[in-house]
Order: sequence, then C-alpha cells, then structure tokens
Amino acid sequence: MEAQRLAWIRTKNPGGSGSGYLIGPQLVLTALHVVLHDGGWAKQVEVRVGHPRFGDLAERRAQVCWPDTRQGVPPEDALDVALLWLETPVTGTDGPVRWGQPGGVVPLPFSGAGLPAFADEALRGDFEDLRGELPVVSTASSSWVLNCRVWPDLGRDGQRPWAGASGAAIFCHDRLVGVAVEDNRTMGWRRLHAVPIHEALSLPGFADLITRHGHPGTTTTLDDVTAESTAVRKGEDRVARQVEAGPIPALATAFQPRTGLRERIDAAWADNGSVVLAQEPTRVLSGGGGVGKTQMAAAYAADALRKDADLVVWTPAADVQQVIARYAEAAALLELPGTSGQDLEADAHLLLQWLRTTRERWLVVLDDITDPDTVDPWWPVSLTGTGHVLATTRRRDARLTGNGRIRVDIDVYTPAESAAYLEQRLAAENMSHLLDDDTTQLAEALGHLPLGLGMAAAHMINEELSAGAYLRLFNDRRARLEKVMPATADTEGYHKPTQPTQITTALLLSLDAAQAADTTGLATAVLRLTALLDPAGHPHALWNTSALLNHLATHRTPPPPSQDDTTTHPAPATAEQTHSTLRLLHRYALLTCDTRAEPRAVSIHALTARATRETTSATDVPALTTAAADALLQIWPDLDQHHVDQTAALRANTSALAHHTGDHLWQPEGHPVLYRAGNSLLNTGLAASATTYWRDMVADAERLLGGEHPDTLTARANL
Repeated sequence: MEAQRLAWIRTKNPGGSGSGYLIGPQLVLTALHVVLHDGGWAKQVEVRVGHPRFGDLAERRAQVCWPDTRQGVPPEDALDVALLWLETPVTGTDGPVRWGQPGGVVPLPFSGAGLPAFADEALRGDFEDLRGELPVVSTASSSWVLNCRVWPDLGRDGQRPWAGASGAAIFCHDRLVGVAVEDNRTMGWRRLHAVPIHEALSLPGFADLITRHGHPGTTTTLDDVTAESTAVRKGEDRVARQVEAGPIPALATAFQPRTGLRERIDAAWADNGSVVLAQEPTRVLSGGGGVGKTQMAAAYAADALRKDADLVVWTPAADVQQVIARYAEAAALLELPGTSGQDLEADAHLLLQWLRTTRERWLVVLDDITDPDTVDPWWPVSLTGTGHVLATTRRRDARLTGNGRIRVDIDVYTPAESAAYLEQRLAAENMSHLLDDDTTQLAEALGHLPLGLGMAAAHMINEELSAGAYLRLFNDRRARLEKVMPATADTEGYHKPTQPTQITTALLLSLDAAQAADTTGLATAVLRLTALLDPAGHPHALWNTSALLNHLATHRTPPPPSQDDTTTHPAPATAEQTHSTLRLLHRYALLTCDTRAEPRAVSIHALTARATRETTSATDVPALTTAAADALLQIWPDLDQHHVDQTAALRANTSALAHHTGDHLWQPEGHPVLYRAGNSLLNTGLAASATTYWRDMVADAERLLGGEHPDTLTARANL
C-alpha cells in the first residue's frame, strides 16, 4: 500500500463520502455503494488523491466507468465494487498494482487505510490505519468479515462508526486482495467487511479497464497469498533486501525539485518504460551538460529507494564497459543463478534476462550516454512493467527514442527556481546578506543555467561578494574572455554570436579566484591534467605517482612572490600539496575531490574540462599527455581480475586521454598504457570489447607507425 495513492471520494449527496485507491493515472478503485444514493447514482463525484502528507491533494471531478451507468442501477446483490474515471490524471505515482487471492490454513494479516467516522478528523480527510487479521474461514466466501477492532454503535443520529471506510483497498503481503465495505447490519455495523478482489477480476468489463488503464505493467494476474507462498516468494522470487548497485550521486546543496520538469517526466513514464533526459537544443550548451540531468536522475533514484524499490542500478554510460561491469555487479549482489564473477559480459546478460521477466520493482539509471549504438544492446526491458530505465545524455539523437523510449528535453531553471537556488545556497552558508537588488539580474546574466549559478554562488561565498559586486565583475570579464575563447577554437559549438558563453565566463572567473588563493602554484597544472582524463573520475592515487609529481614540479604556475622569497626555481611538488590543490579546486566548484568515491575520487564536469582544454596551449599538451599516461601505468594493478572497479576506471581514463590528445600517445611510438588497457580487457573477460579495441589499435599503429613497426606487429599479434 502506498500512501500517495489513497483516495477520498465525496459526492454531492448529504454525507456522501468514502475511500478508494489509485490503480492508474486516471483510475480509482472504490466500493459501489459509495457512488449510489437513494436507489440511484450519486450526483457529482469528486476525488482527492493522496494522504494529507502526500500527493497533490487536488480535487478532481470523476465519473463511474464500471459498472456501466448506461445500463441503470445494479441490483442489490451486485458486487460492491466500482471503478471511477478521473477527468485529470494524477502524476507522481508509478508501478503496477499486484493482486492476490488469500488462501491456506493460516490466518493472514491485512492492512489498509480509509476514513471511518470514528476518526476524529474524518471530515477533514485524515486517513485511519486499518489493520487486523483475515480469518481462514473468510477466504472461502464471497464476503469477508475482517478481524480488527470492534467498535460500539455510537448511536449519534444513526451514524455508523465505519462509515467512510467503504472503498478502502485491503492488502495482504503487498497484494491487493479486497475492497472494504461496511455492511454488517446484524452487528450494528460494528465490524468491517471486504469484497474479494478476485471476484471482480473475473468479470470481463472490470478486468479490461484494469489492464488498459492501470499503471504500466498492470495485469489481472492473481498471486496466491498464503503464509506458505509468502515464505517461498521471500526466499526465491522476491529480493530479500533492497539492492543498490553503483553509488547514487548525492544531491547538491540547495537542490531544486523542479516540480514542472518532474511532472513532464512522470507523464512520459505513464506511457513509456524508458525516459531519456537530454538538453534543450536552443540553449547555449547545445552539446553538453550543466542543466541538471544527472541531479534529476539522482533524485529519482533516491526516491525509488525511499519507495522500497527492490533494485536500483546507477551506472556511468559514457563507456559501455562501465555499464557491463555495473550490471555484472548487480547480478552478483542479487545472487542470480549462473553468476560466476569471471565473465562480466555473461553476468551482465543474466541481469538483463532477470529484469525482463521479474515482478520486482527496479530502476536502472544510464548516466551520460555518448554513443547510443554501443549502449543499445545493453538497454534493459521490463515485460511485466515493474521496471523503469532513466538515461541522461548530452545528445539529441533519434537512436535514443523509439522502442518504448521517449526523450524529455531539460531546460535551464525558471526564474523562480534560480531565485530559490541562490537563496537556499547562500542561506546554507549563512551568507544571505550577499543577496541584494541585483540578484534577479545576476540570474538572468548567467542564463539561469544550474551549473553557472552553482559556480557563481560558490565564488560569492568564498570571496564574500554581493550579487551586485559579482555581477559587475562578471560583466567586466566578458570582452576579455571572448578573446580567450574565440569561435575558431570552439569545435563543439559552445560560442555563438547571439549566445554568450556564460558558463565559460563563470568557469574562468572561478579559476582566477582559485589561483589567487593557491599557495602552491599547482592549481592550473592540476586542472589541466584532470581535464585530459575521464570526466566521470579517476583514482586519487594518481596524484601520488612520481610521474605527476615530477611533471608538476617543473610545470607549476609560480605563486605570487613574497618579500623574503629568494628562490629562482619551483620547489618539488609533494603528495600533500597535490591533495591540498585538489581540495582548493573542489571548493571553487572546478572539480570534485571525494576519496569516498574511489576509484573515481577526482572527477570534473565535462564542460569545465572542455573549457580548460581549449585554453591550454598546444605546446603544453605533449608533456601533459605523457605525464598522465605514465601515471595511469604506475597505478595499474598487476592482476586486473582482483581489481575490477579500479581497472575499469583506468581503462576509461586511458580511452579519454587518447581521445582528448589526438595522436600524442603515438609519438614517438605507442605508449605502453595503450597496450596495458587492451590486455586488461581480455584479462577481465571482456573478449568482444577486447577484439574491437585491438582492431582499432592495429589501424592506428599502421597509420602512424607503418605496417612493419614493432608496435604495429605487437598490436596485430594481440588482435
């Protein structure tokens, strides 16, 4: 039973009210007599969905859709069950209702919620918890007496103590088994009765409405509900505990729920099992991020866990190997039969097969899809309708739609959301005094872009700048930054004459502030190295390697000299200094440094990385490339099989480094890290991926080194 699906039904007849339960976005289950009055159909019916602490609580007009009102009032012995059709759908709820038929020789506990007259606040619509036991003898009849509290005849103008509870859904072991009706006249209406739901599901008209208009995946299948079957389900069919594969990103400080956006996503989910979050193409960042796609997906994943989803899988999807590894991890956590831990692709396929047919509730989040073709074979499907896929991408690609998928384009914050974000973000740091009359204008200057607002707020807090002071600084920097990042250097189309690159301005402004606060002189070099690696993250241990420390010692940006500074050469870099620099850049929102997220402790937003690479001199790239490649090789474990997560991260970072640096890893010959990454694929059981990798390596080696070069021969032999 889900509190946000409870319904309060009221009619225009005197005292006409009852309870109900939301079966589909526009379908409510209740008792028939709730919508009957004086031998005829009740007048106008209104429904409010949601417990007072949940739901949108809006009044919705409704009409009876079963039984068919055109055939007149049903006879007195008709099944006391009805379905109501809401004129306005309810969003924010998903997942099919599971039906059950009680049986066995052991009494079953039941639960429900309704609005009986004995509840002090019944007239206000506060639900009362209904709990008790369903006797064995009741399950054989067409009307059950529910063993629960016996209430005396209140005798107040003939008021019945259970009045208002009629229509409440009755659950046994998470299966809806009946509908409460208050009809025990022989006991002065002091006992609660229920109508078995399997009686209604046996009627074609009722069953047809349920399957067509219930939540996606709703069927008329009845599960046996007995003490014995429940034990079997818990031990074999059902997940014994909540399983979370892959850490869900934490929500940002002052995260905005974006109600309007969520309603669009929920509406899309009403008809589709998969939703792809993309970015509105008319905005500045037409090919990138920054609008909050991952944060919104993280909110949905957290909600799924809160609503007792059986499985939530979160996986970075920029590299299909990461998807395979995460699926294999989930299969192992679920202890699926056949899982070996030796063949990741085989284990991942076992998970996909389980997701197709299970009735458990699951959510898979594919974060940051960059290549739809490679991810498509690994896209989960739910034949039962109990699972959902949520994907994020920077691409607006037709290959991500169809087959039950629909794209939802995410725009920037609304003006109200921008204002709320700045107010909450600064209040969390006790800096509300920085907000002034220029706050609205500042949000407009930043284009209401969530990432831009976040970086601006961080700079305001760190430097204690008012909104007006930050806005003046922001505006002063525009002309100079357009010269730093001209359109000719923008291969991704960040800069457009009619759309200033607000996020780039905010990025470089924060970098200037970080450099001013930097006592080591390493900030720029550290940021440039990070920008060449996988945005999803790399191991913190990389910054303890001699390869990076030696590079930083000779390529650091000198800090402002002090009066007693007589040195002419930069001092050697240390691991402590690099960590301090990472945390400095973390504070200025230029990257994230969180050792709890190993082996991806240091990550950077893709747009920040892109802007950093485009402002790096071409003459510095070869040395940066070699230093990063050497460092990756130095921390690569000898046995890939014993460090699956770490080696997956290292392969992803090697791939990113090769992509971002052109052919520098092949000068003067193939860097050993390229060969180590290819061998790692085979060592960890990714044979298909290894074949593709070595085929590409052979092509690159022949193109750059020639067909007879030893590195080319090695690559060809490995293939």
